[in-house]
Amino acid sequence: MNKHTLEADYVIIGAGAVSMAIADTLLTESKHSVIMIDRRHKPGGHWNDAYPFVRLHAPSAMYGVNSKSLGSDNIDDAGLNKGFLELATGSEICTYFDEVMRHGFLPSGRLCYLPLHDYGANGEATSLINGDKIAIKAKKKVFEVAIGGQVPLCTPPAFNASEAVTLIPPNDLVKLSQTPERYVVIGGGKTAVDTLIWLLENGASPDLITWIRPRDSWYMNRIAVQPSDAFFEQTFGGLVANMEAAAAANCVDDIFHRLEQEGYMLRTDSTLMPSMYRCAIISEAELGQLKCVTNVVRLGHVQSVEPGKIVLDKGELSVPSNIIFVHCSANGIPHKQAQPVFQGNKIVPQLVQVCQPCISAAFTAKVELMLSSDAEKNALCQAVPIPDKPIDWLVQELATGRNIAARRHHDWVNEWLDHSRLSLSSMAKRAANSGEETKLKLLERFRLGIKPAAENMARLVTAAS
Repeated sequence: MNKHTLEADYVIIGAGAVSMAIADTLLTESKHSVIMIDRRHKPGGHWNDAYPFVRLHAPSAMYGVNSKSLGSDNIDDAGLNKGFLELATGSEICTYFDEVMRHGFLPSGRLCYLPLHDYGANGEATSLINGDKIAIKAKKKVFEVAIGGQVPLCTPPAFNASEAVTLIPPNDLVKLSQTPERYVVIGGGKTAVDTLIWLLENGASPDLITWIRPRDSWYMNRIAVQPSDAFFEQTFGGLVANMEAAAAANCVDDIFHRLEQEGYMLRTDSTLMPSMYRCAIISEAELGQLKCVTNVVRLGHVQSVEPGKIVLDKGELSVPSNIIFVHCSANGIPHKQAQPVFQGNKIVPQLVQVCQPCISAAFTAKVELMLSSDAEKNALCQAVPIPDKPIDWLVQELATGRNIAARRHHDWVNEWLDHSRLSLSSMAKRAANSGEETKLKLLERFRLGIKPAAENMARLVTAAS
């Protein structure tokens, strides 16, 4: 096997959205060189393996790299996202990242891209095509990206499935050769939501769909996630509602009840208190579709799928023989233990802003360029845990708040965020300069609500733990 050495200032493991946002900041805001190593054949990470009907659940304006817009900030005029900023499809996202790589990164002459390579603990990149090995040397740091999406196509289910049953990932729904007697969708997350809505939009009767939902979930209302001046009152109204609910609530559930009453949190069944929160975003129109599926099974997680029978944690379910089981139970972005982002010669990118991986990644790279010590850097980039339960909403908000408080000591931070297309700060800056009374009042309510909200959230987290 051939072996040679490649050297650059920074090495980035992976070429998904987070890695691309990091590379973009390093290449556009410094003169440093970069090596990017990825197992897949083109950039885009898990989007290359996602089901064909997948779309972003937050606006395209909040996704991608800082230097290039994703989409045109159009407002959809049809469908379940009607009236809101466009949501890029999976194919659009893959095309976007491919264009960023081919027309932005590679022409810089400072990025060496190694697709179809596996990076080992020994610092070698091994070609998945011919086995050739390349010694990789980072003169400064290695970005070991910890935020990675899991999709059903590449993630086997955690339950046993008999060879006699038809179990497919959502990808295979678009190529069915015959009509099944029934569909059983397994999973309670955003993939299951997408799959159910796709089935309904394509003519599947709600009566012929079973939804196995181990846990009910809270969803953010998309009306409050619209990073456009035209939606300022809805978006910052949602932020104000978050702060005021957090300040007034007497327990975690009370916060979600208050936000639901304000229209900013949604759930499919008002008689049940959800035990899951994963940053998923839906519209009220999508919620209406989900409510059409009334055959919901809440018997815990699936243990096995057998001909005519599903075995779950809390019981068994009889099903017809001619049935399609759709595996939607991959863990998306797994809930991981937070760790320091900056660790000497290693950087472990994580969320540093609530539920926003791309701005978190771009900002982490900017902090690496601007500051010297790990202590200074970690003060601005305290890891914000991936949420799993409702209480994690509070933990995320508190961690984000601490990061924001630490940034006040660095003038360059606000300047950078105010000009970042991925940040809501630019939207707030324009509102502050507009002189419009309604906008100024919302900004003031938000500012005044931060301290009491943080104090009460800290008490609630302590009480819950």
